[in-house]
Amino acid sequence: SWTEAGADGPEPGDGGPRLETRFYRDRSSSIITRNTSPDLGFDYSVNPYRGCEHGCAYCYARPYHEYLGFSAGLDFESRIMVKPEAPALLEAELASPKWTPGVIALSGVTDCYQPIERRLRLTRGCLEVLLDARNPVSVITKNRLVVRDVDLLREMAELGTVRVTLSMTTLDPVLARDLEPRTASPRARLEAIRRLSEAGVPTCVNLAPIIPGLNDHEIPAILEASARAGAIGADWALLRLPLAVKDIFLDWLDRFHPGKKPRILARLRDSRGGRLNSSAFGERLTGAGVFAEQIRALFRVAARRCGLDRPLPPLTVAHFRRPRGGQLEFPGLVGC
Repeated sequence: SWTEAGADGPEPGDGGPRLETRFYRDRSSSIITRNTSPDLGFDYSVNPYRGCEHGCAYCYARPYHEYLGFSAGLDFESRIMVKPEAPALLEAELASPKWTPGVIALSGVTDCYQPIERRLRLTRGCLEVLLDARNPVSVITKNRLVVRDVDLLREMAELGTVRVTLSMTTLDPVLARDLEPRTASPRARLEAIRRLSEAGVPTCVNLAPIIPGLNDHEIPAILEASARAGAIGADWALLRLPLAVKDIFLDWLDRFHPGKKPRILARLRDSRGGRLNSSAFGERLTGAGVFAEQIRALFRVAARRCGLDRPLPPLTVAHFRRPRGGQLEFPGLVGC
C-alpha cells in the first residue's frame, strides 16, 4: 500500500475536506462482474476501484467495504482498493471465446473516475481495451475527469458503442459540497455534459439519489440545465439506505439538516412501506406510495418538457472483435 494526504482529491476548486488516503493493491484474478439485478440496465460491469474518495454521504456501496475488513464510514472514503491489472484482465476476458459481446458498465459500484484515476489511468486503460475490441460500454460518473478521455469516447461514439451518464444530485454548490464533499461541482458536471455532447458522445443525466424533502424540488431545474448542456436522456433513483448507510446518512442529517430530518425520514418511510429501506426488486430504486408517485410524475413531466424522455439509441455489438493479443500499454500503473 502507499499513502497520499489527499494528493488526488478533492477536485480542484471544489473545497471538500482533505483526508489522508491509503491505497491497496487488489489482486483480483478477474474483472468482469455479471449483474443479476433486474433493476439495472446492464448485464456486466467493471470496477477498477473498490471504495471511493468522493465521500458521498448516501453511497449505497459503502457496506461492501465491510466485507474487506474496513468500515463503511471513513475507511470507505480513505482506504481504496486499486486493481492495477484491470485493463490487462479485461483484455484477456474479452479475448476469451467464452465472452459473448454485451454492454459493460463502467462502473457498477464505485466511481471509475474518482480522484486517484487522474494518476493511475486505469479507467482510461479499460476504455482503450474496449475501443480496440469494439465492445459497447456505458460509463456513469459524477466526476468531470471523464472529459479527459473524450478522444477515446468520440471514437467509440462513431461506432455506436458508448454512452456516458453524469450523476447529478443538486444544482446548489453548498448542498453538493456537504453531501458529496470530494467530487466535481454541479457546474463542472454540466460543463462535462456540454463538452462530451459537443464531441458527439451520447450523454445523459441521472438524478440520483432523489432525497424527498431535500432535493426533489430541484428535478425540473436539473433536467432543464442538463438539456441545455446537451444531454439526450435522463433517469432517476430514490435514496437507498441499506445496512450501515442508514446510520451514516442519519448522522449527516443531524450535522447538516437537523430541521429537515423528520420530514425527510417520514417521506422515505412512506416511499419504503413504512421502513427506511427496501431491497425488493422493482421498488428499491423508485419506491412506492404517495411521495414516490409524486416524484415519478414530476420527473416524467419535466423530462418530457425538456425533450429528455425519448428512447436512447441502442449500443451495438455489431463491430465486436476479439482483442488482437499482446498486452496494450497502460501508463500510470507503477507504484501499486
